[in-house]
Amino acid sequence: MAQDTTVPKLNFGYWLDKAIEWGQATTLESQKDVCLHLPQLQEFLHQLYETIKHLSSTVAIQQFPLIGQLLGRLCWNPFVIGYEESQKTLMWCLCCLYSSEPQNAVELKANNWIRSLLCHLLSSSKWESNEAETSTFISALGYTSADYYCHLVKNMVVSLVTELKENQFNGLNIQGSISASRVNAVSIFCVPLITLPDLTPLLETLLLYHGGSSKEILNSEFLQAVNEAFLKKKISLPESAVFSLWLRHLPSLEKATLHLLDQLFSVHLSSLEEVACVMKDSLL
Repeated sequence: MAQDTTVPKLNFGYWLDKAIEWGQATTLESQKDVCLHLPQLQEFLHQLYETIKHLSSTVAIQQFPLIGQLLGRLCWNPFVIGYEESQKTLMWCLCCLYSSEPQNAVELKANNWIRSLLCHLLSSSKWESNEAETSTFISALGYTSADYYCHLVKNMVVSLVTELKENQFNGLNIQGSISASRVNAVSIFCVPLITLPDLTPLLETLLLYHGGSSKEILNSEFLQAVNEAFLKKKISLPESAVFSLWLRHLPSLEKATLHLLDQLFSVHLSSLEEVACVMKDSLL
């Protein structure tokens, strides 16, 4: 009975009506109204989270059958998610609705919907660059960081590749808006995700990118990781990118050479043709 008494206090219907009225806050009037009600909305979301965090996802949806519609509308309102506390509470509410062991097609569909909303919220915030903040939400969904970020990589790759390519013209290094520290940071971001297929265009672009600095701008751990993945055939790169990798990072070239020698001595090759094939495949 204690749980039932919390339902009227939440004033659920009022906030759903507000969310529908606001839409995506495209008019000045709706934007002003959202800002006016943000403190009360945050209080409501906090109360909602405190209520459903003790419930299973099934019971929470049964008790609040329109909760998905409300949270979905709020997540796509830029003036709501622009307020960090509201965004954070929305994420927690969504995690409470996630079924760790979905029993039917409805729960599977709900999980996919929740993941897409969390992906949208994280990609709309600065949290995506802070592993300490996002790890809680990722683990709540039963994902590793690499698995989860696969949902974000495609858009990031397109954006970053475009930015890097626009900073160079006809093969000439042009001092543009991208700083060496930013390019270095991008290469560090790639390290745990190198084997994701969607990341390959960004790997290639980074390896072929040369900024105005006389020093190496790519992170050495990134270069080592790319070389390791290439040697183990976990990724496929064009020859130009591989050659650039070895030219800008000699330890990787040394490791590739030792790897080839190890192959030639440890694997039984019955003919010179096989030897030639292995050497050609190594690109050395």
